[in-house]
Amino acid sequence: MSATIFRFLDRVGLEAFAPVVKLIQGEDVALQMRRIAVNFGAPLLTFLLFLGAWSFASSHIMTKYGHLPSPGDVVTQAGVLWEAHVEGVRAEKAFYEAQETKIAELTAAAKIFSERGQADKAARMEELAREAKQAKFSASPSYVTQILTSLKTVFAGFIVASLIAIPIGVLCGTSPVVQAGLNPLIQIFKPVSPLAWLPIVMICVGALYTTRPEEAWFEKSFLSSALTVALCSLWPTLANTALGVASIEKDHLNVARVLKLDTWTRVRKIIIPSALPMIFAGLRISLGVGWMVLIAAEMLAQNPGLGKFVWDMFQNGSSQTLAQIMVAVFTIGIIGMGLDRIMIILQRSVSYASVSR
Repeated sequence: MSATIFRFLDRVGLEAFAPVVKLIQGEDVALQMRRIAVNFGAPLLTFLLFLGAWSFASSHIMTKYGHLPSPGDVVTQAGVLWEAHVEGVRAEKAFYEAQETKIAELTAAAKIFSERGQADKAARMEELAREAKQAKFSASPSYVTQILTSLKTVFAGFIVASLIAIPIGVLCGTSPVVQAGLNPLIQIFKPVSPLAWLPIVMICVGALYTTRPEEAWFEKSFLSSALTVALCSLWPTLANTALGVASIEKDHLNVARVLKLDTWTRVRKIIIPSALPMIFAGLRISLGVGWMVLIAAEMLAQNPGLGKFVWDMFQNGSSQTLAQIMVAVFTIGIIGMGLDRIMIILQRSVSYASVSR
């Protein structure tokens, strides 16, 4: 049972709680207490020192919008943003309920006019009912909605990057010729900043975006942000995939030749499973890069996510909006940490090595 718990903690990246489990089991109490103090006491002390330094700085640093927001100000503004989201949800629900009532009334009126033989009035009521069905709640997106938009955008870009990087990485890892041919291009494009990619992407999306806005599946700003994320985040996955494939034991590939496996079967049964831990290591880095790139991309493309929220608050320019920017900073950091933790879990779930505690 203990081994199962330790494997689970290791799998989900919560190794710090292993001493707590051992302490509950009564295993070397003094040693486990020291480990708990290191695992939890040190981070707690560091966080308290950070809060103290922040509070001191907020009372001594004056900006053109007032004092630097204190931790309490940031917590207050986080509550304000949450309340605004809750109020927005209520307003949206009330709007659509009112629309449903209006549609029912117009439909009933159209039926009455039709029965009376007043076709013109019936047609007018039906037209108003159709307009009511098409009406959309037009309030500005709430902070939580912008968070969800950013997550949707980063995962769209991450999936596109993965679909491009993994096959190319497999080709590079299996063929020295392909590796030699693509390596110069990879080395040229890998360090390019998202601020350089974004204008090119926006121009290309604008040129190819011929669909009428009401018929489009995605908005231009979303596509621009997602494709910029993809262009900047595919390189770690590509490099790690190529390295993982190139590091496969030759005996495995020799067995595939002896069994006369076709290329697709060899890739599916031997190459991908063997390189999977390295692939996931690259995916983890790519997702982190994509999340960092996303904020800058949303600022410039005006995609209604966290990046646009930060830019709008900067443009507003007040002590309250400065505190809300800091709320966004913590939100970005916490979500980034959560995404990294998810990728660690996925990476360890496909790793063949078991770690014993």
